[in-house]
Amino acid sequence: MESAKKRKFSPIWESFDLITPNKVKCRLCSRELGYSGNTSAMLRHHRALHKDKASDNASSSETCDPTEALISMIVEDCLPFSIVDGSGFQKFVKALNPSYVAPTRQALKEMLVKKYNDSKEKAKAAVMKASSVSITSDMWTSINTDSFLAVTCHFVDENTTLQSVVLGVTHFPQAHTALNLANVKKNLLVQWGISDKVTCLVTDGAANMGACAKEMGVRHAICVAHSLNLIVKKSLNANEELSEIRDKSRKIVGHFKSSTTAKERLSQVQVQMGRPVLKLIQEVETRWNSTFLMFQRLFDEREPVGAALAGLKTDISPLCSQHFNIIADSLKILAPFNEATIELSEEKRVSGSKVIPMLTMLHHALEDGEINVCTPEGMALVGCLKKQLKEKLFILQSQSVLSLSTILDPRFKKLGFFSPHKASEAERRLTTECASAIRRASTSTAASAAASTSASSLPAEEANCGIA
Repeated sequence: MESAKKRKFSPIWESFDLITPNKVKCRLCSRELGYSGNTSAMLRHHRALHKDKASDNASSSETCDPTEALISMIVEDCLPFSIVDGSGFQKFVKALNPSYVAPTRQALKEMLVKKYNDSKEKAKAAVMKASSVSITSDMWTSINTDSFLAVTCHFVDENTTLQSVVLGVTHFPQAHTALNLANVKKNLLVQWGISDKVTCLVTDGAANMGACAKEMGVRHAICVAHSLNLIVKKSLNANEELSEIRDKSRKIVGHFKSSTTAKERLSQVQVQMGRPVLKLIQEVETRWNSTFLMFQRLFDEREPVGAALAGLKTDISPLCSQHFNIIADSLKILAPFNEATIELSEEKRVSGSKVIPMLTMLHHALEDGEINVCTPEGMALVGCLKKQLKEKLFILQSQSVLSLSTILDPRFKKLGFFSPHKASEAERRLTTECASAIRRASTSTAASAAASTSASSLPAEEANCGIA
């Protein structure tokens, strides 16, 4: 009877079934959990794994105005307003709902401005509710060489969900000095009413970005995904043979991307070999993992690429078996780094406490021989990555934000550190900060109590004086 009552009054039972008196089963993922008469474990499981599913289901079940849906489609898919004038679109709308009249282009423009302002006010209200925020910023250059500064705010809302809001993407024609960067960012923070809530500014490792944080008077942290990008790029560039293979690979990929004849020939060969038609991937200078993806696709498609090149009139030389042996080693070495880069670029979950443990695991994987390589070039890449990682780890373990978040994460604590000495340092720093917080709280409480006592005793003293 007791469990039946709990099931009746707790909404969490909508996602779980009681399969035995001591065990429940999740309806969303079929995982079984122990049950001891309370719903704490079920709530934790649901928050950790199924919160997004629940919110998605709730939003999809809501009725949606067709015009609102049209505006959302134009915004999300970057479509022109002129889409509503197309005869094909109008036929499609009539097939869905003959009575619906789509708005004109001009009406859509006006609606979009209103929707933008409404969305901004809603986002502003959510940001202002946060007790503290961190901000990230980056410079971006368009194809026309116009510079822009993007600033994004990150915070945890009242439902303990990590949220991100773009505060602005501002045209930045002036010099990229620390003072100019700081002034633009300060103005954005004032507009959003969060000037006094910023706990940390995360940027790339450029000197002007660090100086900008000092100018703003906020704590600065370097983006770890960016740091990892530099570590791998430096290690790849230091390997002469690997650099030559990358150069050859870029030329091969570039040929198949620029020549329609070559592209068509590759597709034909892939079909003849019974393989899926896959395009090659070109390396992008600013992202190391594009090198990984380029190598991976070339390695997987080495047979059709070789056959296609042999049938084309080109002076581009194909990669040989030794080249592919080196590429195979490189892929084995770089695969964990690619996974780490993706994990550390996550926006939906807090990644701060995972930085030190993740880089430590990468170093151990290289150090302990978990990655078997057979070429001298692969061994050289391992050695260079180990050296770079070790240097970066010692720096990161000294940063208070990362070290404290690691030691406070129950998954890692002191075990997540590369250096036991740095783990002990973080423990002492945590103890000191806790003691300081307790002293401040005690002082504040004592001051409040003293003020209260003084205020309450004043009338009594005046009364005594009157009697005397």
